[in-house]
Amino acid sequence: MNNKKPNVVVFLTDQQRWDTSSLHGNTMDLMPNFKRLADEGTHFSLSFTPQPVCGPARSCIQTGCYATTTEVYKNGIPFPKHLPSLASYFNEEGYNTGYIGKWHLGGTPFSPERDKQIPVPKEYQGDYKYWLGCDLLEFTSREYDTRLFDKEGNEVKLPGYRIDALTDEAIRYIDREKENPFFLFLSFLEPHHQNTSDNYPPADVYKNKYDNNVYIPRDLLTLKGSSPYQLSDYYSLVKKLDDCLGRVMDAIKSLDLDDNTIILFATDHGNHFKTRNGEYKRSCHESSIRIPIAAKGGVFNNGGTFKHLFSLVDLAPTLLDACNIKQNVKMEGHSAIPLINRKTDEWEDVAFIQISESTVGRAIRTNRWKYCVEDNTLDPHKNKNSLTYKESYLYDLESDPYELVNLVGMDVYRVVSDNLKETLLNKIEEIEGYRAEIINAPLIYTPGQRVLQ
Repeated sequence: MNNKKPNVVVFLTDQQRWDTSSLHGNTMDLMPNFKRLADEGTHFSLSFTPQPVCGPARSCIQTGCYATTTEVYKNGIPFPKHLPSLASYFNEEGYNTGYIGKWHLGGTPFSPERDKQIPVPKEYQGDYKYWLGCDLLEFTSREYDTRLFDKEGNEVKLPGYRIDALTDEAIRYIDREKENPFFLFLSFLEPHHQNTSDNYPPADVYKNKYDNNVYIPRDLLTLKGSSPYQLSDYYSLVKKLDDCLGRVMDAIKSLDLDDNTIILFATDHGNHFKTRNGEYKRSCHESSIRIPIAAKGGVFNNGGTFKHLFSLVDLAPTLLDACNIKQNVKMEGHSAIPLINRKTDEWEDVAFIQISESTVGRAIRTNRWKYCVEDNTLDPHKNKNSLTYKESYLYDLESDPYELVNLVGMDVYRVVSDNLKETLLNKIEEIEGYRAEIINAPLIYTPGQRVLQ
């Protein structure tokens, strides 16, 4: 069976570190199916979220625009109706579009009532034709109690462990739609924590499996945070997700759709395990912003390693380009397809990061440097940007990839900071439409060696 238009399945996880994969040094073989996806297709080895928190990041994925453009600069803001979603584009091309799982763009407020089941209103469902979703799956379901809503707002309880339950529903959808081109967005909660208990509950089969065999990234080895009592269960969730990625890949192969289906794996942000602030993300650090992304099928096959900096804002234009779908509204992200097809080598290797809720912050990530500024005088839940930022972080990722030494303010790096400052100011002006000011960090005179901070 070979539809003329390629099918697309997006397999989205939540809060997954990039270094959970063996492709980035993890020794536990948690993601063999992800590795297979990357080996057979294209591995975006330097991938980043433009906003390290759920709702804003998902608005960027769906629209190809930054969070200040989508106006979803923090959680609790509904899907931006002034911009088309991914589903809108695929609908116009005659695709059947489906969404299964966590949405987090329904505008559900964080309140004492958030544990109640509240269907996402149709106007905030992103124009998906088939819908089986929930806004705050982390509050409104449990690991063995998966409750979602159909398009009309009727509650649907799925049997099985939550990751398996969503995967089962996705495979049923693929089987139903196999005769027509389809675009399926499958969105998991895991390996995000269960908010109601602040833990990472694994499937029974993986309980305690990794208690005595844990790869510990250098930042967690040094800073620890909550990782000593959470990391092994977190890895169990990663393993279960990869098992289910394999099940989706097998289902597509068994239905003779393998030659005409794009599968893309991504996540919305990382997890620093309370090492950088009081929770798990919302910071400029690699553990918070760097993510795993790979794709196979269609133009992605045999694409090798995409070594440029790739952002989630680039995901929508890249997928549309892979399916020969034109943008009718200009996106702020860029398609990677011309580079994958080796028709150009032009790419801006700068990732622009907007940070909210923990601070009003902005950062850039280059191949070597991380530079972050903040305005801690503003309420980060009420202000999406600032006119005046102060320098907060500078990291040399070449010699300090896990960002254990903050170089900000050091006299020997002033020239580096000045160059990065100008780049960041230009990005703010380009994306947000105004010229901000950045105040230098207090100068630190160093005796020829770096100082741990």
